[in-house]
Amino acid sequence: MQLSLAGRAALITGGSKGLGLAIARAFAGAGGDVAIVARDAAPLGKAEAELRAAAPGVKVVAIAADISTAEGCEAAFAEAGRALGQVDILVNNAGTSQRGPFPEVTDALWQGDLDLKLFAAIRLGRLAWPGMAARRWGRIINVLNTGAKAPPAEGAPTAVTRAAGMALTKVQANEGARHNILVNALLVGLIDSDQHRRRHAASGSTESYEDWLATLGAALPLGRYGRPEEFAAMALFLCTEQGGYISGTAINVDGGRSPVV
Repeated sequence: MQLSLAGRAALITGGSKGLGLAIARAFAGAGGDVAIVARDAAPLGKAEAELRAAAPGVKVVAIAADISTAEGCEAAFAEAGRALGQVDILVNNAGTSQRGPFPEVTDALWQGDLDLKLFAAIRLGRLAWPGMAARRWGRIINVLNTGAKAPPAEGAPTAVTRAAGMALTKVQANEGARHNILVNALLVGLIDSDQHRRRHAASGSTESYEDWLATLGAALPLGRYGRPEEFAAMALFLCTEQGGYISGTAINVDGGRSPVV
């Protein structure tokens, strides 16, 4: 099956590293133009150079912006539109895993999580919607995690924010259907990413990162951590014509870990 995004342009938040960069690689490899957005300029520049070298026939733009603010969302979207001409695909991937004992989660942590994960998706979706509707073609992917369906203890605020993102996905899908705007959520399980590299560094483990991942992954139903490119492959499928009858779903990409389907 040949998956193609030729003639399509995607805006990917959190696109300089980890899952966002893996998605950008997959999209560019399928012929799609990509705008990657993140706060830090250095990893953005490195990611942009990598993508340009790997897919010389597509447009690649790196945008430094803080999408936890309305102004940052507007600036990022405007720059993507100038560079790519339009935005056909929006991937809301930005976010970190903020969590802790419920009484210790401050208002500032709640607000920061909501701004970066939920309000950024709302604001960017609102900016992308008119163009998608006018062209009668659009794809939105909200990257969440499995805590959205099965919130764990000490999972706030991220599980609550992600659950709201799942509700947003369904609202957008129901409203977007008549415009051929398809909206889905991908729920991350345990997948090799920069976030897990940071956790390994903070854990004080004497194991190598690879051995640490293997140890944790052995407890999963599939017996291993997921690979970023596996997650990106699902995102790519949903954004191609082959995924054109899938909307309003929240798909676990977690190796069977979640207790909820």
